[in-house]
Amino acid sequence: MVKIVALLFLFFTLAFSAVNINRANAAQLQTLNGIGPSKAQEIIKYRKAHGVFKNVDELVNVNGIGPKTVQKLKPQVTIR
Repeated sequence: MVKIVALLFLFFTLAFSAVNINRANAAQLQTLNGIGPSKAQEIIKYRKAHGVFKNVDELVNVNGIGPKTVQKLKPQVTIR
């Protein structure tokens, strides 16, 4: 029973909280729809090379992420 409650808490926490793309690790980034291991690594690589994202639209500059993906990600991510 405790495991079920813990899993439900984790699910709702992830489902209703935005992922900070300036702080998230690869595992956290992979909770986003359309972001798998390779795109998560590309986001981290971009962040290390260019510094923090100043706005979510900058994700379009990440290798493998286009404008449509950015639009889908906007409700799921934050920079703060």
